[in-house]
Amino acid sequence: MKRIVVKFGGTSVGSIEKIINAAKIVKKRHEEGNEVIVVVSAMSGTTNDLINRAKKISENFNKSELDVLMSSGEQISSSLLAGAIIELGIKARSWMGWQIPIITNGNYSSSQIMQIKTDEVLNFISKKGIAVVAGFQGVSRESRITTLGRGGSDLSAVAIAKFFQTNSCEIYTDVEGVLTTDPSINAKAKKIEKISYEEMLEMSSLGAKVMQPSAVQTAMMNNIHVQVRSTFSEKSGTKIISENDIDNKNVITGITYSKKNAKVSIVGVVDKPGVAADIFEPIGENNINIDMVIQNTSLDGKTANITFTIKQEDLKETLSIIEKNRKKINFNKLIHDDKLAKVSIIGAGMISSPGVTHKMFRSLAEEKINILAISTSEIKISVLIREDLTQKAVKKLHSAFGLN
Repeated sequence: MKRIVVKFGGTSVGSIEKIINAAKIVKKRHEEGNEVIVVVSAMSGTTNDLINRAKKISENFNKSELDVLMSSGEQISSSLLAGAIIELGIKARSWMGWQIPIITNGNYSSSQIMQIKTDEVLNFISKKGIAVVAGFQGVSRESRITTLGRGGSDLSAVAIAKFFQTNSCEIYTDVEGVLTTDPSINAKAKKIEKISYEEMLEMSSLGAKVMQPSAVQTAMMNNIHVQVRSTFSEKSGTKIISENDIDNKNVITGITYSKKNAKVSIVGVVDKPGVAADIFEPIGENNINIDMVIQNTSLDGKTANITFTIKQEDLKETLSIIEKNRKKINFNKLIHDDKLAKVSIIGAGMISSPGVTHKMFRSLAEEKINILAISTSEIKISVLIREDLTQKAVKKLHSAFGLN
């Protein structure tokens, strides 16, 4: 008998009809002889609605109470799904994170799972029961409810697969699997049959919304086979597995993008040891993530221009932090630009395929798309462009690398 985790995203349980459909999928997997642990997200739109309610009370709503509020969405969906499964004649019950318990490190809104107790759930599923677990939530050692960050139900599912030593983890969503790009801006996107952990981690980190990056990383570290499937189709979906298990590696596996980026350039910085640390340390202390970083040094070696990218929402605060440190940093001018997008190509095959960089840049040049910044790793190349050119860039690259 196999033990499996089946996870349903918000769109898969977005209505009573969809919850009943999800229950039928669970019933089928159970009748195939599997011990089943189900993980559910909140019904689509619920978490945003709860956050908006909190904002009406305060823009600085208490973080610990916000986690209590946000976790309630998963309580609703887990109860409804458990009830729908029971209605189909199968033994089932719901579990909240604190009931199992799922122990976290206590960082409100972005906790990490430290430990999951397994005894009670294992006893229940061994007696042909189906456990329905509320995703996205856990409990700290101080007995406070915590949440795992947006998309955290993915992390719940993968962590449960790890601690319960399951044979597989199935992620059900509203698409057929992991696609080569976002179908909403390129109708020629196609399903990827198999993708490596490394490629999936890059894609999810760079804008693909199929899985939370932390969940992919956990799966990779623990060699957990993940399958992304559609709730509304019988097709097999996409397998996320070790690169060693993939026979045919495409040069490029997928194209991703993220909008609402901003670029900041600090011009004429005195070039001396520690200046970069003086710039980025106070920004990091304010929990602002820095993405691309470019430094150009003048010919005489005395000054430099430092350019970096951040999320558009952090631009105002970042500029304020830099201005406050003007005397310490010692620069001539501060330039910024928002409404930018980052477009990336990802593929393990580029390691052994020369000419990928040239092909990407030439393809964008043919569309008269100017590159404002570049970032690379072994299996990805990212460029910063004007936000209004995102769709044109994605379509061109998708075609240029034979993904249509």
